Amino acid sequence: MKEHAVVVGAGLVGSLQALLLAKKGYKVDVYEGRGDIREVDFIGGRSINLALSNRGWKALELAGVGKEIRDISIPMHSRLMHSVDGELTYQAYGQEGEAIYSVPRGELNRQVVLKASEFENVTFHFEHKCLDVDLDKNVLTFLDRKSGKEIQVEADRIYATDGAFSAVRKRMQRMDRFNYSQEYLKHGYKELVIPPNPDGSHRIDKNALHIWPRGQYMLIALANQDGSFTVTLFFPFEGPVSFKSLDSDEKIMAFFQEQFPDAVPLMPNLIQDYHDNPSASLCIIRCEPWNYKDKVLLMGDSAHAIVPFYGQGMNSGFEDCSEWWRLTEELNEDWSKIFPKFSEIRKPNGDAIAELALRNYIEMRDLVGDPMFLLRKKIEKKMFTKHPKKWMPLYSMVTFSHTPYSEALALGKKQEKIMDSVMSLKNIEEIWDSEQIEQQILEQL
Repeated sequence: MKEHAVVVGAGLVGSLQALLLAKKGYKVDVYEGRGDIREVDFIGGRSINLALSNRGWKALELAGVGKEIRDISIPMHSRLMHSVDGELTYQAYGQEGEAIYSVPRGELNRQVVLKASEFENVTFHFEHKCLDVDLDKNVLTFLDRKSGKEIQVEADRIYATDGAFSAVRKRMQRMDRFNYSQEYLKHGYKELVIPPNPDGSHRIDKNALHIWPRGQYMLIALANQDGSFTVTLFFPFEGPVSFKSLDSDEKIMAFFQEQFPDAVPLMPNLIQDYHDNPSASLCIIRCEPWNYKDKVLLMGDSAHAIVPFYGQGMNSGFEDCSEWWRLTEELNEDWSKIFPKFSEIRKPNGDAIAELALRNYIEMRDLVGDPMFLLRKKIEKKMFTKHPKKWMPLYSMVTFSHTPYSEALALGKKQEKIMDSVMSLKNIEEIWDSEQIEQQILEQL
């Protein structure tokens, strides 16, 4: 048996990393503070769903769990914008056949844990909360919640995948020259539900990501396998129209009827769900470096928690796993090279997707219903169709390619300047499909 690896956290990234370590032949122990997710049946029940795209699929296929996840995924080929007056506008996400996938977070996590559990060299320890780590000795301290006792575990390598408020990273933050920041948005979110029809079918198009863009806030909905939709309200915590201001059932209902009139009939339990589900915050975590020597590696939210507006939180974490695999192959499992190299190449990409996610929030809530914005996207799609090697829209670079996030961001800013100049033309609505516009864009490229 090869050396001993400890994975702290059995969430999405931790369970996938454990599976990849197992495939490499390492002895793997995974410690998780919560209960055993294998004993929870998420199918048929409600679970927060996530948008899975190419970067995530690459890592899942690499780990050999792609089929299991495809079986529980629903393709979404487009955004579907709902205006206040009920008008619907479709906007395709990519080229013909491209889609992002709505997948239930809990069942996805469970399937990866089950696949990892098939390996004899993997052991999961649930209800073990990480309390501390001795970085130089590579000894972790856990609280066994069942016995109430503390235990110590020694490892050759430690993979910290214990989330945005990682206990391992907390210890690393005391290191000299370790940079760390966290930033909370003034907006939070609340989960709501569109239940299925009596026959179990979906009440609205299941193959689209539904968006109700309203400027300073928005509602979105993603389909579940059981016919329901998980609905999320992104909303200011405080202000004239906010979670704080909606302090009665009458105000809640009046707000929804005014702003989301076509959604209200779809949510018969709106008031009950609004009260039952807490308002949650959104936080961005940045830190550096992501490794301690060749002993500890931060991955996923432990290293780069982001807001969910590009649908890349899980995908970027899964890409950490596939990039780790690539480096182990490229550098022949030389950890003294792999850990610092991983930190060096992934940190700029973590920063880039954090910026992209914030920018996309503004796009989703403010712009997707704007006719000039939709025209802009139409022009970009035409360029991509005719000149795919010269122009790929930013969304496609992030979602449907494996272009590093930092490169996508830089290219996206360049393209944005070109499109700003094109859209500023007085008669752009009449001439957008002309050869003149096409040539103007190509010249600027």
